[in-house]
Amino acid sequence: MAQLSLYLLVIMVSLSCISSLAEPSFARHSQSNGYIKDSCRITRYPSLCLHCLSSYGNSTTIQSPEQLAQVALSVSLYRAQYTRAYMLKVAKELESSKAKGYYQTVKDCLAEINDSVDQLSQSIRELRRLGQETVANDIFWHISNVETWVSAALTDASTCLDQFPGHNMGKLKATIKGKVLNVAQVTSNALALFHRYAAAKYRAANKKP
Repeated sequence: MAQLSLYLLVIMVSLSCISSLAEPSFARHSQSNGYIKDSCRITRYPSLCLHCLSSYGNSTTIQSPEQLAQVALSVSLYRAQYTRAYMLKVAKELESSKAKGYYQTVKDCLAEINDSVDQLSQSIRELRRLGQETVANDIFWHISNVETWVSAALTDASTCLDQFPGHNMGKLKATIKGKVLNVAQVTSNALALFHRYAAAKYRAANKKP
């Protein structure tokens, strides 16, 4: 039941992460959870981080870096899955049209997003294992795995963005670019929040006799 509640909550939070190049103001979230606001300041896109996660903070209390990292990675995965579903639909439509060159571009980008979904899924499973570890060497191993997979997911999303250079593009291209950019940004934020948790976890393990 707890896992189902978390899943539904993550979906609700993820839907608030609009695909936009402009980030919302901190002023719009003045009543958001203070812990989330302070944590988001370490990310590359703090306003987006707060915008995506504040509704979670208003629904329940996040009391640790681990909880925040878990939610942030889950949001990244959901956004990647959402973007993949959209691009699959677009690719099928383009394949049956005469826009063969454009179809290949979308297909190549879709392959990168597919990889991002797989890597984010692996990172979330590894994060759960990390939460159960107490031995420093094992903790470092799990941290390294999560960092590798989340970094790879971010690289794949960035590679996909490279397929859509410049600013003068049609509505469809702009929509795809906006969705993929959103994936890249929330994944970058999730990686920063994970680094904060990983550092605290490793320090705690090394303090134990």
